[in-house]
Amino acid sequence: MSIDRTIAPPFGRIDKVDFVKHKEFKLDNGIPVYIVSAGNEEISRIELLFDAGDYRSGKAMVASTTNSMLNEGTKQHTGLELSEKIDYYGAFLETDAQQDFAYINLYSLNKHLENVLPYYHEIVMESAFPQKEFETQMLNKKQSWTVNQEKVGYICRTNFYKYLFGTNHPYATVTKEEDFSSLTKEELISFYNANYKADSCRIIVSGKIDDGMLGLLNRYFGSKDWASGTKSPVFSSDLIYPDTKKNFIEKEDAIQNAIRIGKRLFTKTHKDYIPMIVLNTVLGGYFGSRLMTNIREEKGYTYGIGSGVASLLHEGMFVISTEVGAEVCSAALEEIYKEINLLRTELIDEEELDLVKNYLLGAHLKSLDGPFAIADKFKGIMVYGLDYSYYDLFLDTVKNITSERLLELAKTYLDPDSLFELVVGKKV
Repeated sequence: MSIDRTIAPPFGRIDKVDFVKHKEFKLDNGIPVYIVSAGNEEISRIELLFDAGDYRSGKAMVASTTNSMLNEGTKQHTGLELSEKIDYYGAFLETDAQQDFAYINLYSLNKHLENVLPYYHEIVMESAFPQKEFETQMLNKKQSWTVNQEKVGYICRTNFYKYLFGTNHPYATVTKEEDFSSLTKEELISFYNANYKADSCRIIVSGKIDDGMLGLLNRYFGSKDWASGTKSPVFSSDLIYPDTKKNFIEKEDAIQNAIRIGKRLFTKTHKDYIPMIVLNTVLGGYFGSRLMTNIREEKGYTYGIGSGVASLLHEGMFVISTEVGAEVCSAALEEIYKEINLLRTELIDEEELDLVKNYLLGAHLKSLDGPFAIADKFKGIMVYGLDYSYYDLFLDTVKNITSERLLELAKTYLDPDSLFELVVGKKV
């Protein structure tokens, strides 16, 4: 049978996505383990997720430096020795600390997992925080910070959170030069001892998983001796907000100006979160968005501009960000607010809305490519106490939302008077 390649195949809209559902069990010490068993390759990822992000640290760099020091040496091995041993088996570690959580991920071939887990166990439970490596990290961090002080985008991003959440909010911690000399190794050890414990930990295992691997996990991470910690209290302080909604940080030698515009919003547990994702996509959430079409393609003011709706655990936000030439900064701002006001006054035509819907549905399918991606999707609901019906609701909302509903959302949440604006760069 021949195929006429001049005729495009018929288009079909996604009706339902069948997830590989996780299974759950607990280690002997009570740590919940979530298993996403999928894929044909004999590989796996073990993710240890700790409640050890910035929200619990109360001081700049404590959470991130504690996390990055974990694989710098243990009571038995130096950081170099650990790296060589893990690398020998073709495995690798991935660590990070963000606003709410810190994680330590191990990627390994299944056949070598039993050989790699002892070193993974050491890194998690026996980190020694050696002084020399601590000093080296602080030196490297300071050098990176110094370089970033010349970047308007970095200055704008880090300072903008103070306007959204208030100075002293744990999501708005800004590193200052004096922090590099005031941070001590003892503070990291204290944070580690309080928060890297079983009662702050959840484990997500993904890949091609069998029962023997779960037994190994229980052997290395199920010890009841590791069960308790003195979890750091959630950091809180009096919040200080700026006197004005529009603010400017001058940097005389800047070639470009960085722009951030946004507001505090809700988390993904809110009924309007998914509809706002659709509205945001129209405005600036993909390459064909209105902001990109206007400010990049038509005006040529920038290489890239985008907007996003983001959900942290305790707060949400809507943010527009770009960098433009200093001489066109005022014009770019005018166009940004023009696009916002158009969403608040005019219905989105059906052709544009259908394009956005198809993009979001396709991106959703793409985000489920492989067991690790499926596990990430599960984590995205698990930490909020949601279940898989959230993704059914996502698909239903995207397919059926109307231009009238989006106009209503824009009027409610995108009032320009409610938005904070920060520009960093040169005044023209």
